[in-house]
Amino acid sequence: MNNLHLLDLWQASAAIAEGRVTSVALTESALRRIEELNGTLNCFIRVDATEALETAHERDRELAAGHSRGPLHGIPLAHKDMFDRAGHVSTGGTKILRDRVADETSTVLERLDAAGAVDLGGLHMSEFAAGPTGHNVHYGACRNAYDQDRVSGGSSSGSGTAVGARLVYGALGSDTGGSIRLPAAANGLVGLKATYGRVSRHGAVARSWSLDHIGPLARTVRDAALIFQAIAGPDPRDPTTAHQPPFTLPEFRADQDLKGLRVGVPGDEALASVHPEVRAALEESLRVLERLGATIKRTRLPDLKPLYSAAETIIKSEAAAMHRQWLASRPQDYASNVRVRIEAGLAITAAQYIDALRLRTHFTRDFLHNTMDGIDVLHLPTIPFPVPRIEDTDVEAATGERVLEVVSGMTQFTRPISLLGLPSLNLPCGFSSDGLPMGFQLIGRPFAEARLFVVGHAYQTATDFHRQAPPVAERTSRATAE
Repeated sequence: MNNLHLLDLWQASAAIAEGRVTSVALTESALRRIEELNGTLNCFIRVDATEALETAHERDRELAAGHSRGPLHGIPLAHKDMFDRAGHVSTGGTKILRDRVADETSTVLERLDAAGAVDLGGLHMSEFAAGPTGHNVHYGACRNAYDQDRVSGGSSSGSGTAVGARLVYGALGSDTGGSIRLPAAANGLVGLKATYGRVSRHGAVARSWSLDHIGPLARTVRDAALIFQAIAGPDPRDPTTAHQPPFTLPEFRADQDLKGLRVGVPGDEALASVHPEVRAALEESLRVLERLGATIKRTRLPDLKPLYSAAETIIKSEAAAMHRQWLASRPQDYASNVRVRIEAGLAITAAQYIDALRLRTHFTRDFLHNTMDGIDVLHLPTIPFPVPRIEDTDVEAATGERVLEVVSGMTQFTRPISLLGLPSLNLPCGFSSDGLPMGFQLIGRPFAEARLFVVGHAYQTATDFHRQAPPVAERTSRATAE
């Protein structure tokens, strides 16, 4: 088979199961593309080529013996460099952890191993997951899959670029204020921030204990659902995980309609900050959902600033607690903007922190009772303006307020949803006049990931934005074909 990298995960899985391709062939194809393109994209921190090929050979032997581990059997993936694997370094995107060798494997990687996936290595990320753009003073800026002068989104920057550029078939990221959904939107991908507690965080470098979520980035809704099925579920090693029934894939029908679905949309005043190009794409996505049978309903979106502020208080407080020892002993090893943001948490009082946690419960109850009343999903922007340039968002080199405004503006619609802990799915919905992807997020009630997947899949059967590979993928595929 030619151009293996253009298969999506679901297609690659079927090809392996039917004997049309081997895991080794898929893995070798991915490694060739990584070798060719990572110098341009800067999305991998570490490539484990030898181990990946050994695993791929083992998966092929298992399949030849009649043993399949499931739909992820033999599929090459790679993950944000924050998930521990015994005997390896997971850097967390920082100089401070560059020499820390893990003595056990994170729960999510164990579960993907058990499901048969092949792990290609560690992906670029913002230092300690602190940043929405993909800048990193230690490892350089990660580049957008569609335009290498643009940001990749963060903090799961490498996950967005590696999947968007068709280097791997899917990736894990983490989301504290938008860090799965932002790179998904910036690179034309599906990204799921699941319900808080749906996925174990054991063995993952933390940003904020109370707000961290782990989830997949993939090319299609079905691909994301396959990864999510493998990693979701309670874990005795992470007491914050929810005791929910195992997640099972919903039925993904080609003729899926959305009759009876109620989609909530906030009033114009809540979307005043959204760029006209993004606004037009959002409105068109709503028309698609209507054509599929959904009913669009106006709903009251609360002022998001207090939610954003509460999330900021929690993140800074918990980060300061986690980093206190390093701040005292290794302050010079942080990027200055990362250190300053963490140090700010030292000035937050215990009363302020506890108030923010208390308000989180209040905000969530109010949101479910009012905003989500009478609707099944809420439709919001992900990034409210076209993907910005790397040079225009470099906080480390910033000399004016405009850079800080752009960076903080990226998370204005994502961070509040992280505070609420509700599931949120980014879907690609078009391209800006500069050819950069745009996305919207669907927010559901707690543990309603299956409904989000069904709605998202129906939307993707009616659109083709997710099928439009970036120039870097098309250029390579033609060269391969020749």
